[in-house]
Amino acid sequence: MNIAIIGCGYVGSAMARFWQTQGFNLTATTTTPDKLESLTSMAQTVKLVRGDDAESLKATLQGQEVVLLSVGAKNANSYAETYLQTAQTLADVLPQVPTVRQVIYTGSYAVYGDRQGAEVTETTPVAPVNSNGEILVQTEQTLLNAATDTLNICILRLGGIYGPGRELVKIWGRVAGTTRPGDGSDITNWVHLDDIVGAIEFARANRLNGIYNLVDDAHLPQAELLSQVYQTHNLPPVQWDASQKSSRPYNAKVSNQKIKDAGYRLRYPQMQF
Repeated sequence: MNIAIIGCGYVGSAMARFWQTQGFNLTATTTTPDKLESLTSMAQTVKLVRGDDAESLKATLQGQEVVLLSVGAKNANSYAETYLQTAQTLADVLPQVPTVRQVIYTGSYAVYGDRQGAEVTETTPVAPVNSNGEILVQTEQTLLNAATDTLNICILRLGGIYGPGRELVKIWGRVAGTTRPGDGSDITNWVHLDDIVGAIEFARANRLNGIYNLVDDAHLPQAELLSQVYQTHNLPPVQWDASQKSSRPYNAKVSNQKIKDAGYRLRYPQMQF
C-alpha cells in the first residue's frame, strides 16, 4: 500500500516508523529542511512540501492510496497557515488524484470548547472558544466537504498527547510547586501515542469515515492528574487558588464510545504516570 504522511512531527513520525514495519511504501513530507535527513530512515520517499503549494502536494499524492494529515502548528499565530491552508490545498488537489481513497486527519477535541465538564460526543455541536479553535473547526469542515463516494475522510479528535519523549512529567514538571488558578476540577482528556498509532492504523485498515473522538477512559480532573504526576516523581504539589478563574479554555468529558463501538481497543485506557 502507498501512503503519504503530510507532516512528520511527533505523531507522523511514529506512524511512519510503524507503517514501515508493515512493509508499506511511504512518502513523508515536512516543511522543515533540517528534518529531511532524519526522515529518510522512516520512509522510502521524503519531500519538502508547504501546505499552500498545490503543485508540489499534487505531485506528492500521485499514486497514493491513503493520506495521513498530521500537521502541528509551531505557535499560536500559525494555526491558519498550518491547519486550514493545508486542508484547503489538499481538498483542492484531491479531485485530481483519484488513487487516494482515504484521508485520515488528526484533529483536536478543542473544537468542543468549554462545556463546564459535561460529556460531549461526536454529535455534540462544536463550540470553539477562540480564533484558533475556530480554525480547527474550519479545517475539519474543509476536509469533510472533500469526501466523495470513493473518498473517505476520517477525522480523529485527539485528546492531549503524551508518550515516549513527551511524558506527563515533562509536560507538567515545570509548574510543580506553583500556584494555579481555579480549583483543579476541570476535566482533562488525554491519549497515549501508542493509542494514536493504533487508532490511525485501525482507521486505515477498516476504512473509517467521519468523526471519531480519540481519548482514553481516565477523564481525570486536573488536580488529580497533577497530584498523581507529582507523587509519582517526588515533586512538590501545586496549590490551587479558587479565587482566580481557571485559565484552561477546554473543560469537557470527551466520550470515546464511538471508536470503541467500531472495534478499537485502547492499549492504555488509563493514564501512564
